[in-house]
Amino acid sequence: MKNSLKVERAKKDMTQAELAKLVNVSRQTINAIESGDYNLSTILALKISKVFQVNVKDIFLLEAKDL
Repeated sequence: MKNSLKVERAKKDMTQAELAKLVNVSRQTINAIESGDYNLSTILALKISKVFQVNVKDIFLLEAKDL
């Protein structure tokens, strides 16, 4: 799954640790999501999209290889 999480964080000048605290996960989890090494839950995706006030699809993109 591709994502623009790092871009969204940069727009808000937010660190991984700050985002992690807001959505109640570890900084390492945010790092893994950004690296594409972690398949997050729907609930976590919704929490992240709420922090940035955008739609989930504006941050996360399901690729053909993920189907």
